Amino acid sequence: MMVVAGTLSLISSIPMTSKKPGCGCGSIPFSLVIAIAGASYWWLISQGHFKDLARFLPDNIKPTNPIASPAPVNISVELPTPVSTPAIAKLPTPNAPLAPPKPSLAPTLWDKKIIRGIYLSRYQVTNNADEQTIRGRVRYYRDRGINTIIHGVWGNGCTMYKSAVMQQTLGYQSCPNQFQDRWLEWTIDEAHKQGMQVHGYFEKGIKIDQNSPIYALAVEKKWLVPGVDKSYAKIDHYVLDIRVPEVATFFKQIVAEFVTKYPKVDAVQWDDYLGYNAELPGAIDRTADLTLFVQQTISEMKRANPAVSFDICHHNPYWAKRYFAADWQNWKVDRVFIQAYNDANFNQELDYAANYAGVSISDGQLPRLKQLVNNPKIKGILIFPLAGNPEATAASLKEYYSK
Repeated sequence: MMVVAGTLSLISSIPMTSKKPGCGCGSIPFSLVIAIAGASYWWLISQGHFKDLARFLPDNIKPTNPIASPAPVNISVELPTPVSTPAIAKLPTPNAPLAPPKPSLAPTLWDKKIIRGIYLSRYQVTNNADEQTIRGRVRYYRDRGINTIIHGVWGNGCTMYKSAVMQQTLGYQSCPNQFQDRWLEWTIDEAHKQGMQVHGYFEKGIKIDQNSPIYALAVEKKWLVPGVDKSYAKIDHYVLDIRVPEVATFFKQIVAEFVTKYPKVDAVQWDDYLGYNAELPGAIDRTADLTLFVQQTISEMKRANPAVSFDICHHNPYWAKRYFAADWQNWKVDRVFIQAYNDANFNQELDYAANYAGVSISDGQLPRLKQLVNNPKIKGILIFPLAGNPEATAASLKEYYSK
């Protein structure tokens, strides 16, 4: 503050008239005074005392705006051109569903078949398969041209899902398995997302073998017809007698429960194991009884869920009625697929199949696939992977029908 006081003292001592006599101070140029004041003002600012100086200035000259900061200098620096690197492909999200296939500009004859189905045994989802595995399996078949999965949901006298009817009738909920509870829900849901259908396959129908968990009970309760069914050479089967009221009621309730528990399933399918081999002892004609049983079962199912189709995959109508008491032309089913597993009369079976929903062949008959695909009268084709490897079977289909 000494500088400020000295400066003010100096200013106040300067006479306003430059011609007064004295020591000569009046002759000091006014520009020098301004220079001295300016230097003092600069010094105060640099020391941060401007606010102190402002207290000595009249109000009409006190600063009202802060001193503007100097404008930044725009310095342009030329950076080196970055080296380009190859783009890294984006991997798909592990659990993301695959996008639906792009429509072909020219659909193949295979694509034009109404139903292109594959059978999956009731043990295809064992070993505690999780949701991701099951959904991935559905997409796998979709990508190989399959639009219908016929999946085992029943076999050897018990269900492959938890059943209240099973619990009430037999004392346990299902066949022994490691399935996750929602395995079929995931299968149906993913199939519908991919534009596919799921049919519940009642594998083995009304037949059981000695490994069935209900075999001992069936023997005890006299639920089996006499004799051994040897229509399948590898395993001896025993046939549940649907003329026993308790047996008939059990099956009707099971089917009705299934379409109620899984209301979005598209169909149920039974095969030629819904029948009685003519070689069973006693020469009893069970044709009429079997017809009545199936008609009543269909009625119970439709009452529970009219949207579900009741299908069969059976022998041609002559063989079915003549050798298996299966007069399915009078069963009032929704769709029929003709089994053509016998190569000896394959072409004759196709004559029957042309009048129905389609034909079923085994994986051992895939060399005949192109013949079926090229036949416009065959509306649907079902593939049974007899070798037990449905994924490999599906992967080979295009190789056969495009030859």
